[in-house]
Amino acid sequence: MTAQPATSGTGTVIGDFKAAFGGHPAGISVITADIGTGPVGITASSVASVSAEPPILAFSLASQSGSAAAIAVADSLVVHLLTAADLELARAFASASSERFTSSMLWTRLETGEPLLMHAGFALRCQVLSRTPAGGSLLVAASVVEIISPDIIGEPLVYHSRAYRGLA
Repeated sequence: MTAQPATSGTGTVIGDFKAAFGGHPAGISVITADIGTGPVGITASSVASVSAEPPILAFSLASQSGSAAAIAVADSLVVHLLTAADLELARAFASASSERFTSSMLWTRLETGEPLLMHAGFALRCQVLSRTPAGGSLLVAASVVEIISPDIIGEPLVYHSRAYRGLA
């Protein structure tokens, strides 16, 4: 194992960092919100549990344009933890060119107004606690205020080596 310096003029640390996390599987989520301009959503692999008591999660937004821009300023949102059965949702919300919240996509609104995808995994309704710039990204921390449980817990969907994969 070769240690790399924290700063490198050649960019190898950035490449090695991307390779390290590209080889580290991450759970896949879709984050949805509506700031009054219509429902938006993005696929994210950066969602992490921060605290169980009280329940807090965090995620990062690498972009602040398009749907990510609306999520960046939303006060409330829903984090949908995807299963292997939700692969098409992951793909739809990962592509800026795909249509979302169409009549063929099963979704509804919670009583509080957030868009809720009808999918196979857990959905966590959250209130945003903080937004912190971190490099070129925005780190969002949110308090989980409601958990919508699936009828059956399915096989998780992860992102590994630039591909979606189910875990058996």
